[in-house]
Amino acid sequence: MAAWHGVVVASALPFNDDLSVDYGACADHVRWLAENGCHGITPSGSLGEYQTLTPEERAKVVEIVVEAAPEGFSVVPGTGAYGSREARYWAEQAKDAGAHAVLQLPPNAYRTDTRAVFEHFREVAKAGIPVVAYNNPHDTKTDLTPETVAQLHKEGLIVAVKEFSGDVRRIYEIAELAPDLDVLVGTDDVVVELAIAGAKGWIAGYPNALPKSCVALWNAAVAKDLDKALPLYRELHPLLRWDSKPEFVQAIKYSMDLVGRKGGASRAPRLPLAEAAAAEVRLSTEKALAAGHR
Repeated sequence: MAAWHGVVVASALPFNDDLSVDYGACADHVRWLAENGCHGITPSGSLGEYQTLTPEERAKVVEIVVEAAPEGFSVVPGTGAYGSREARYWAEQAKDAGAHAVLQLPPNAYRTDTRAVFEHFREVAKAGIPVVAYNNPHDTKTDLTPETVAQLHKEGLIVAVKEFSGDVRRIYEIAELAPDLDVLVGTDDVVVELAIAGAKGWIAGYPNALPKSCVALWNAAVAKDLDKALPLYRELHPLLRWDSKPEFVQAIKYSMDLVGRKGGASRAPRLPLAEAAAAEVRLSTEKALAAGHR
């Protein structure tokens, strides 16, 4: 299947106590996700705190992940950057490292217009690696509308779109405008709605902590086995909805800590969860574990 199909985990990045990157734990996490049924990984995305990494750290993370990935486990690094030339550079770096595709934001330094969006993706496409567009209008302030992604696909600039708008109606309009464009679930708390509507993949956050249960949820939803999917969804949704909140990095990392994985701290400006939020994440994680989720 295509590198962007199935459960592709937007990987959290572990740090040492001094907040240097723990490359050993990063490689171990790649192998653990593969062993637990996930299909691929997206390093250097928002959950991987790419904005806080030095260029040397960011490049090494991609190289470490590619090296650790077993056969058949796809690597789709995030290549978001303020400048189009910089985004192309990271796409080229990912290709040279052996990645299978890249996940590309639109220009995210300001609220841009359609002309700039197209020129941005044309520049990134010059890297010669499949590009998955990432629509996150909440954070980038640029909305890749169904019409825009359909035209980007028509020009051969993108192979898929990660849909993070939260609007579950969009997948149907995209299918009408660009039937061959793959739509990927972008936010954990609409995974069932988009999977039964035909999404080809899920660039997912909470498999960092509960991979087996998240993969089971994905498989049931894609198979339209709602008798199995809906009970799983109800049990996991208190955690999945954190993926749409500003504290999603800290919440997912905290859940990782609670299940025995290395989540740990985040780099500033992200702060530890507030007491009430931490208590909520802990309660939901403990309930999930008590229900047998792993």
